[in-house]
Amino acid sequence: MEQAAGTSGPTTFHDFWATTIDGERREMSEYRGRLVLVVNTATQCAFTPQLKGLQSLQDEFSEHGFTVLGFPSDQFHQDPGSDEDTKDACTSTYDVTFPLFSKIDVNGPGAHPLWRWMREQKAGVMGGRIAWNFTKFLVDGDGNVQRRYAPPVPPVRIASRIRTELGPRDAH
Repeated sequence: MEQAAGTSGPTTFHDFWATTIDGERREMSEYRGRLVLVVNTATQCAFTPQLKGLQSLQDEFSEHGFTVLGFPSDQFHQDPGSDEDTKDACTSTYDVTFPLFSKIDVNGPGAHPLWRWMREQKAGVMGGRIAWNFTKFLVDGDGNVQRRYAPPVPPVRIASRIRTELGPRDAH
């Protein structure tokens, strides 16, 4: 199972790794210096249309040091099927190009270590538990969780925070 890379225990987002939806190992340290929005996604949820909004954030801010990371989960029984089915739904229906990872659990004893760690960093309404699909964590370039957003918060409402975190940009 994916876990912290170091032996002394994870201290930042960058200490973890996960398996991409294509089966490759991805170190979260690859995102050092980038602002990252980590989201548990599902393809058959009332919030699934947020994928378009997440992609809009990716399109608008990726050149300025921002990345969305999608972690599909069927823990709430709204993303059945294989990783390939999930990838197809995200890319063909919602034109997702941001990185997607292999399906994970976000709660319970089988929860991915990264998600356990993020839950400990920023509790939500239900304490440390993830309440539903499309819970979002904003992680700064140093690997610290800055904010946690509840599932109903649409990506467009996070854009101003992303602008603030990224700082001033050159006018085009």
